Amino acid sequence: MELPEILAVLMVVAICALLLIGYPVALTLAGVALSFACLGHLLGAMNLSLLGALPQRIFGVMTNEVLLAIPLFIFMGVMLERSRIAEDLLEAMGRLFGPWRGGLAISVTLVGVLLAAAKGVVGATTITLALITLPTMLRHGYDPRLAAGTVAATATLAQIMPPATVLVLLGDQLNTAYQAAQLAEGRFAPDSVSVGDLFAGAVVPALMLVVLYLVFQVAVALLKPNACPPILPQANPQKGSEASHLAGALAAPLLLIVVVLGSILGGLATPTEAAAIGAFGALLLTARRIDGARSWPIVLATVAIIGALLWRTLVDPRFGRASPGILDQAGVFVGLALLAALAIGAFAATVAVQRAGVLQPVLSSTTQMTSMIFTILIGATLFSLVFRGLRGDDLVQRALADLPGNGAVLAAMVAMFLLGFVMDAFEIIFVVVPIVAPALLKMPAVHPVWLGVMMAMNLQTSYMHPPLGPTLFYLRGAAPPEITTLHIYVGIIPFVVIQIAALGLLWTVPELATWLPHALYGG
Repeated sequence: MELPEILAVLMVVAICALLLIGYPVALTLAGVALSFACLGHLLGAMNLSLLGALPQRIFGVMTNEVLLAIPLFIFMGVMLERSRIAEDLLEAMGRLFGPWRGGLAISVTLVGVLLAAAKGVVGATTITLALITLPTMLRHGYDPRLAAGTVAATATLAQIMPPATVLVLLGDQLNTAYQAAQLAEGRFAPDSVSVGDLFAGAVVPALMLVVLYLVFQVAVALLKPNACPPILPQANPQKGSEASHLAGALAAPLLLIVVVLGSILGGLATPTEAAAIGAFGALLLTARRIDGARSWPIVLATVAIIGALLWRTLVDPRFGRASPGILDQAGVFVGLALLAALAIGAFAATVAVQRAGVLQPVLSSTTQMTSMIFTILIGATLFSLVFRGLRGDDLVQRALADLPGNGAVLAAMVAMFLLGFVMDAFEIIFVVVPIVAPALLKMPAVHPVWLGVMMAMNLQTSYMHPPLGPTLFYLRGAAPPEITTLHIYVGIIPFVVIQIAALGLLWTVPELATWLPHALYGG
């Protein structure tokens, strides 16, 4: 091992040590990388002129259209959280499934799936579920371990359930690594892997996890009925009213999720465009919650959206054509009128949300989370640049290439799992994926979508694994005093076993991740 490679290894060790001590991630990545760049320059291991590429890389990050989806998806999730839609869903499902043993746990899982798909952020989903569901489950006699494990595992689905923020970032990094791997092999017209491909690949594994969770909860209800008793009949009115209440509570958020994911998977919109639709829809849903379903901004915006969709199918909206017909010219004015109506409805909905005191905290939370993600990304960009300048990528590629069979993928998975104890998923994506993914994607048996979904599910497992899983810390902070840390750690163990089994199944049957993208896009 030569001097530059030794410095690259020491740089990684220094970063892990400082993160364990508790230093801020973004500043640690940038500060350590800059320090080792100067040290490498003094020792003749690298040239500082390499850092001249940093401004262009940062500019590329800030102008990346895919990453623009991040603040929009975060806004959508935080806005839905503030609208208290989750409480309506849980109440409705609790009434419907409550008379069954384990019915409340099943309700929590189903609500958690919808929240995971709507929020896409683990911390927000965990806190929301814990505050809403844990007191209810304890009040009805649920075992604290089952209650805590159900909430922690269900909330962590936000790591892999599209449109998870992790999948957006992972898709962007994997696409860069995939193209770099092809260019290194002499393919100067490289294929790409999009965020939409990764979303499609994650759908079946995510739903598989949900089914496995539900099977476990049903098994507990059969084998240990005292751990999950039914809700007393007097707490449940007539079934007809329960079903109608559930349908009313489900309709709006489920429609929003279907529109966002459907537009991406159907190729009708890019992830960024779909994120904008989701953010706008969340704003309307919150205004509906505040002003009621018949509020004129909701009616106006809904009519304008439906009208715009119908108009788009009937009229060619392109300007500058040689000889547009009279109907086309009239259609342009109709389209502009629909857009004006949509803008008025959106403005009125924004005013309603602002008057209710919801908009400002939502924007504040969105800004904080977005700033955190992009600051880490900029620090990771500097780290990646210096690591490559010290020839660390060559070292990783040689080490992985020497491993037999799928040993390289297994080694990368184990490393990511262990790093999940000390690093956030965003940090692992920005630091580890650019290092190992190009080497892995050069292997003919490694499909980029399969690798991305494996990484996402692996990160999800490390997020909930005791003793350092971040989800467990989120839950500990939001759980009532009756639930102890031991309850959380013991309760999550069965779900971790399920998670590892699902990861092994995905390893054995890659088609679980590749079938849907192939069916949708033929790639």
